[in-house]
Amino acid sequence: MAKKRVQEGNRDQNVPANVKGLHPAVLEQPITDTLEQNYMPYAMSVIVSRAIPEIDGFKPSHRKLLYTMYKMGLLTGARTKSANIVGQTMRLNPHGDAAIYETMVRLSKGYEALLTPFVDSKGNFGKAYSRDMAYAASRYTEARLAAICTEVFRDIDRDTVDFMDNYDGSMKEPRLLPTTFPNVLVSANTGIAVGMASSICGFNLGEVCETAIACIKDPEHDIMSTLPAPDFPTGGEIILNAEEMREIYRTGRGSVKIRSRWRYEKRENLIEVYEIPYTTTAEAIMDKVAELIRTGRLREVSDMRDETDLGGLKLAIDLKRGVDPEKLMQKLFKLTPLQDSFACNFNILIEGSPRVMGVGEILTEWMAWRTGCVSRRVYFELSRKKEKLHLLQGLQKILLDIDRAIAIIRGTEQESEVVPNLMIGFGIDEVQAEYVAEIRLRNINREYILKRVEETEELEREIADLQDILQKKRRVQNIIVKELTQVMKKHATPRRTGIVYADEVKEYTDEGAEEDYPVRLFLSREGYFKKITLQSLRMNSEQKYKEDDGPFQNVEATNRSELLIFSDRQQVYKIRAGDFEDTKASALGVYLPSHLGMDEGENVAAMVLPGDYSGQILLFFEDGKAARLPMSVYATKTNRRRLTSAYSDKSPLRAILLLNGEEEVAVYSTDGRALLFHSSFLQTKSSRTTQGVAVLSIRGTRRLSTACYASEASIKNPPRYRVRSLPAAGALLREEDRGEEQMSLIR
Repeated sequence: MAKKRVQEGNRDQNVPANVKGLHPAVLEQPITDTLEQNYMPYAMSVIVSRAIPEIDGFKPSHRKLLYTMYKMGLLTGARTKSANIVGQTMRLNPHGDAAIYETMVRLSKGYEALLTPFVDSKGNFGKAYSRDMAYAASRYTEARLAAICTEVFRDIDRDTVDFMDNYDGSMKEPRLLPTTFPNVLVSANTGIAVGMASSICGFNLGEVCETAIACIKDPEHDIMSTLPAPDFPTGGEIILNAEEMREIYRTGRGSVKIRSRWRYEKRENLIEVYEIPYTTTAEAIMDKVAELIRTGRLREVSDMRDETDLGGLKLAIDLKRGVDPEKLMQKLFKLTPLQDSFACNFNILIEGSPRVMGVGEILTEWMAWRTGCVSRRVYFELSRKKEKLHLLQGLQKILLDIDRAIAIIRGTEQESEVVPNLMIGFGIDEVQAEYVAEIRLRNINREYILKRVEETEELEREIADLQDILQKKRRVQNIIVKELTQVMKKHATPRRTGIVYADEVKEYTDEGAEEDYPVRLFLSREGYFKKITLQSLRMNSEQKYKEDDGPFQNVEATNRSELLIFSDRQQVYKIRAGDFEDTKASALGVYLPSHLGMDEGENVAAMVLPGDYSGQILLFFEDGKAARLPMSVYATKTNRRRLTSAYSDKSPLRAILLLNGEEEVAVYSTDGRALLFHSSFLQTKSSRTTQGVAVLSIRGTRRLSTACYASEASIKNPPRYRVRSLPAAGALLREEDRGEEQMSLIR
């Protein structure tokens, strides 16, 4: 032990003074240095090397996979096992076989996530429109490159793009792929980086190529005339708002509405949905429809089934008798993911820097990049032809006096001196002399000499033409246009996603869909809910409850009233009275935890009628604190049914009071104390999860038990319990001051 203390003492002597007393492995460092040295490199790595696509339309993982398949000869060869491809790709991509195979799945024809897939797959690769249809393991599936990859890798071996070392320096890989078409717009791409994201919708290949050609010929071209809207592999219909689409094309940000395609089978009285939005899955739609049926908001539907088979997607919806399918689909479009939105965020890496660009700007950047690729290819061809011409010019000098060349060679004693002697004898350089020296004897004839002379003249014409291309931008553009035209002829396909103009679409509205009439709403302690008409109450007002259950809340409302159901797990459920059938006092009612799909062990805490969300709400917690919030914090613009983090989770909720004006409030403690205070003592907070301010002083085992309006408390001698400041302990409630028996909450 003594030895150990000495060692620790010696170690502490080497620790800087500002970190004495800390664990030896802990060093103090300013947070700014930590961000700069650790977090920023990580963030840049995710942005540049993983999540954001570049101008060729690929992320690094896509590029590494496709290039590996290209080097494996899978552009023209037969398919090979996916496991083999995954293993080979790990030489370029160090992130593991599972990630590589998932990348291949998304790029495959079988998965149907891309309009123009790059992997020709065989076997079960799952489906983009299904959450539960999982792809088979890589050892069971096969793949090769699709025909479109001819355009992706065209001239990659002719210096069109830069190459770099792979992660261990054992081989080279391309920085970008020289795609001959604007793949960045054709292939849908999404990615979440650090502090930014990218979400690029796919466009039709033929329309993109046509638009690129038009923009090259006329920089002022109206893009929407040739590229009217995105095109999604799952089909469906785009609800086109021309002004919004132009804004997306201009800024690269916005939202596109997509809805499903369906048909009505009159003989079987059912609706078949055969194309759904790209942003959802068949299971998500089924779950939402089932929830609406369970809660009574979709009474027109008797059943829904997934009948997807080898022929493609098919969701069957059985209708009840007399239901109008058009009106039902309008309702389903509004309430379910059968109509959804694709959020556009055209964030692309340009020379290593992320930029959000509109479609026109993306095409401009792509054309500039493609111009560079074509120019590099032309320069590569020019260099090769110049080298060949240089050799032939040397040969031409030799062939003018072939006898002299033979004499020089025969007169040379050592082989190593042949080339220098030819260089001296004919005034040619070493490269030319080496070429001449390697010519076979049989080629020294008149025919061979004439062919080489003609070839020299042809090379000179070709070199002049290539130099002219490099000097004239228009000729480079013509080459790009020619290649785009060829891509259109070979690979273009018809649009899959239809276009419906927004002014032609009828929006579903539930106004008048439900009859409005006065009702009384009852909630029991165990969470049983009943909606009873006033007429039914007049006939029988005696409520029935389960054993050990009893009344908790009852409020007046109408059939169209919205209700907020607070749970004891900091969640709020939004429902409407019209979602429930009218019932009688003699019925037990609907068990809300089950009806609302609450989590296991979650119970109803309170029922609140928010009205127009203009009022305020008081929440009282067991730790003696109270929070005052505007009702507007629970208003949602969407049809979201459940709101999480509805209130603070620091202490259990004990009571809720709805304020439409300032009122006096009574608070009770577990040790028999009571206090009265005015609600104006509490300031309104804007955060739902605020812990509130202390109202009841907590000592020992004392806790807040409940709260109610002072007008409902019926406390005799109120001045005894009224306080002028908070928090307060209150006064012990005398028996003679109790008045009527109190009930918890909660209006």
